[in-house]
Amino acid sequence: MAYWLLKSEPYKFSWDDQVEKGEGRWEKRVRNYQARNNLAAMKPGDKGFFYHSNEGKEIVGIVEITSDAYTDPDPEKNADGKFVTVDVKPSKPLKKTVTLADLKAHPMLSQMQVVKQVRLSVSPVTEEEWKEVCAIGGL
Repeated sequence: MAYWLLKSEPYKFSWDDQVEKGEGRWEKRVRNYQARNNLAAMKPGDKGFFYHSNEGKEIVGIVEITSDAYTDPDPEKNADGKFVTVDVKPSKPLKKTVTLADLKAHPMLSQMQVVKQVRLSVSPVTEEEWKEVCAIGGL
């Protein structure tokens, strides 16, 4: 199993929206090749942190990846078929959100890719980082 962090602007698609939607296509349209490659590496059963970007800048919940990557079906934004998406389902909210400031202040977590590449919308998370964020988040 691998671990990931998936960002979404809460004013466009929030954790609450994901919970209401349930299982389905990841709503964030990825148009960055590094983020696309991260999505393409995902497998069913992988876990991901749901991160509110721009507003809040915090990890708020956990999703499970439920499909292999497939071509993003949005014809307007993926006319050339180069970009992919995955299906996810909400797993559980964190009991305490973990902010970007929390990550930056923590010696081990300050090296997370979300801290180093703040604009990247999909990034890998190591198992050690996963466990530490879950512990800080009350899980």
